[in-house]
Parts: sequence; C-alpha cells; structure tokens
Amino acid sequence: MNDTLLLALAVIPALIIAIVCHEVAHGWAALLLGDPTARERGRLTLNPIRHVDPIGTLLVPGGLALAGMPVFGWAKPVPVDKWRLTNPRFGMMAVAAAGPATNLVLGIVGAVLLGLLARVLPGQPSGAFGYAVVSVQLFILINIFLALFNLLPIPPFDGSHIVEGLLPPRAARIYDRLRPLGFPIVIVVLVVLPRLFPGTGIVENVVAPPVGWLEDRYMALARWVAGA
Repeated sequence: MNDTLLLALAVIPALIIAIVCHEVAHGWAALLLGDPTARERGRLTLNPIRHVDPIGTLLVPGGLALAGMPVFGWAKPVPVDKWRLTNPRFGMMAVAAAGPATNLVLGIVGAVLLGLLARVLPGQPSGAFGYAVVSVQLFILINIFLALFNLLPIPPFDGSHIVEGLLPPRAARIYDRLRPLGFPIVIVVLVVLPRLFPGTGIVENVVAPPVGWLEDRYMALARWVAGA
C-alpha cells in the first residue's frame, strides 16, 4: 500500500501539470492566432481546478499507472473557435501542435532539473532524494508520452487536427466527419483490437518506440547537465 501511495503521489501531480499546461498552451496559441475564446471563458490559467476532469485527469491515468499500463489522460478541452482564427486551416494545426510541443519542453525542463539534482547530490540516490529522482523521471516520461500519444492522427487527438490541415480541402472535409465517432474509434483502436489481435497495439508498436528514443535523449541531457 505504501508503494502504491508513493507512486500515486509521484504520478498524479506530474499528470496534472502536464495536462493543464498542455491545454493552456492550446488556448494561448489560439489567442495569438486571433481566437480569444479560451481567454473569454477564463481558461488561460494554470489553476488546475479550471481544467481538471476528475475521470480523465485523475481516475483513468491513476488506474492505468497502478495497473502497470501506459498512462494517458485528458482534461476539459480548452475551447477553440476555428472560425475566429486569422487563418483557420493553419491556425488549427498550430493550436493542435502547441499542446504536444509544450509537453516536450516540460520534459526538457524535467531533464535539466534531474541533472541539477544529480550534480548537487551525487552518488546513489536513496530515501527522499531517491524518491525525488524517480518523481522527476516519471514527470519526464509522462510528458514525452502525452506529447507523442496526442500526435496520433485519430480524432479527437491533436494529431488529427494536424493531419486535417495537411489534407486537400475535400479530403479534409471527409476526415472531419469522423470527429463525432472519435471516442468509439479510440476505444476500438486502442483497447478492442489489441485484445482481439495481440501484438497489434498502437501504443506498443507506434507510440512506445519513439517515446523510448526520446527518453534516452532526455536522459543524455540530464547526464550532461550533471557533468557525467
């Protein structure tokens, strides 16, 4: 039970920071590109209460972490009105990309912090220091995973908006019609198909390899900061 509690205390704050910053980045990108909807509705704040979805931000990712499964979650989506953007087609792509980009930057911040911890307190981490190191490592991993997971070209993930913006107008309109079916598609692709056909999971085969590659790069940055 103690290990479970410690894991939750490390994972939940990291998830809240990662998801809230992800959503706020969408709102700020939209504002810079002409759409003030998020600002008008009070969503350009880091106050987690304004963004947290009890199920998507806490229960689902917490349960996945405790079950040893890939961790993902969601917050209340920041409202964006594409028709208020100066350039709706490009704007939606940029707004969508802002969330994952922010998570990758947060991962870099985590790597630098990890390196500084190792520089200040060298040696084998243990006790409170060891727990801090593990917490920062989880923070880095969670941000990398959320960034790449959200780039999947499945509605309503951010990657779907990027793909839609790259498609020719007619194909983009057809693709946009899939949005109402987004959640069922996600369940089928991420849960049903891997259970029916083991070894075909998108998370394991598509998301996990680049996550591992990026995690290695971030750990290399941490070692460089630590002077190792």
